[in-house]
Amino acid sequence: MPLRIKVRNAESGATVEMELEGENTIDDIIEGAAGYWEKDAGAYVLRRGRRLLRGQQTVAEAGILNNDELELIPDPEGG
Repeated sequence: MPLRIKVRNAESGATVEMELEGENTIDDIIEGAAGYWEKDAGAYVLRRGRRLLRGQQTVAEAGILNNDELELIPDPEGG
């Protein structure tokens, strides 16, 4: 069953809604959101609350739930 989430652009405050499956990866979300805002996906990570999300971890492994709001932020370690 697909999950619906919102991704918020930390720089502009704009949001985009996405529909995901449990096997989608964090990288898939970053690439989709960064592409939507015409940004370089490699320079960004996702934040869920205080936790940074990145890489090949799946939506299910990251514990992302329906209606969660994630934040696309510049990679604090550099991208």
